[in-house]
Amino acid sequence: MRLLLISDEESPYLWDCYRPENLAGVELILSAGDLKTAYLEFLCTMLPVPLVYVPGNHDARFINAPPGGCTCADGALVTACGLRIAGLGGCMGTDPSQPYQYTEEAMAKRLAKLDKAARRAGGADIFLTHAPALGRGDGCDPFHKGFECFHGFIARHRPRLHVYGHQHKRYAARQKPPQPLGGTVAVNACGYKIVEI
Repeated sequence: MRLLLISDEESPYLWDCYRPENLAGVELILSAGDLKTAYLEFLCTMLPVPLVYVPGNHDARFINAPPGGCTCADGALVTACGLRIAGLGGCMGTDPSQPYQYTEEAMAKRLAKLDKAARRAGGADIFLTHAPALGRGDGCDPFHKGFECFHGFIARHRPRLHVYGHQHKRYAARQKPPQPLGGTVAVNACGYKIVEI
């Protein structure tokens, strides 16, 4: 199955210069957050396949106005195209005015609920998050640090992919490269990536 992975930066290749043949064979779109509502709605309209997303730290507007035609997987396990997708939005942070910032402890509590849902479903094929796991493509500053609790979820459920965002391409010089964890492949979806699973 061919997947389109997107996050953080709207791609002119997909939006301004959209051509159907550029996305031939894509059956599912996964968004790891921090993208404009209009961009998500455009993609799921022009490419009539399911679009599953988690909110990024800049997506507070989704609370009252979620993108039309898209499925939110934040704190939930959703099934699309036969794949079980476990999702968690947000990033590391402690600003109480920001709805998608979490401490390690707060994210671990959210993950415990998702863990139960994944067990009931017999596992998860894809782990879709905004933030990366600690040491697997995260940054050096506290705001871009990954979550340690993600490691346990990945070890228990062994998803094929861990799709995340939050780490822009311009951060590459400061970014730790993704490290493998078991058989789970970590993919930074910043901009866009097309992968086969």
